[in-house]
Amino acid sequence: FPVTIHSLNTVPKSAIGFLRCGMLCLKCSFFLFLEIILQKYSKMTKGILTVLLLLISNIFMTFAWYGHLKFQEWGWMKKSVLWSVILISWGFALFEYIFQVSANRIGFRENGGPFTLFQLKIIQEVVTLFVFTVFAVFFFKNESFKWNHLAAFVCLVLAVYFVFKK
Repeated sequence: FPVTIHSLNTVPKSAIGFLRCGMLCLKCSFFLFLEIILQKYSKMTKGILTVLLLLISNIFMTFAWYGHLKFQEWGWMKKSVLWSVILISWGFALFEYIFQVSANRIGFRENGGPFTLFQLKIIQEVVTLFVFTVFAVFFFKNESFKWNHLAAFVCLVLAVYFVFKK
């Protein structure tokens, strides 16, 4: 099968449209997967999937934003000019956006998901802080996790509590 990527205007909206495409299309496959998820699964499953996609998204985001600081230890990356580091980070960010947009689309209440817009944002911030903390502690040995970092994390978790409070 030839592999192609359609423009956003021609992405098939259903499995029939996908078959009409007649090609193994990366974008069509991904959107078809999302369509099946959006139609088939319960709000609880969509909620779990949303959080998992946010977790994956934030792993890519953290590497895009902070990974290059650690990668400087590699010989070839140390000599890289700023624009090449930006392009590499942008490559990571592309995958971050794919998972982030998918998570928001699946999890948003008006799309059949379980979360309001504010709930999605607060969940995303807690996931971001969690992923960043793990990244910083394991990849940057000279950074330490202090009590004030924990206090800030607790405040964000409390924000999740309050945003879900009716």
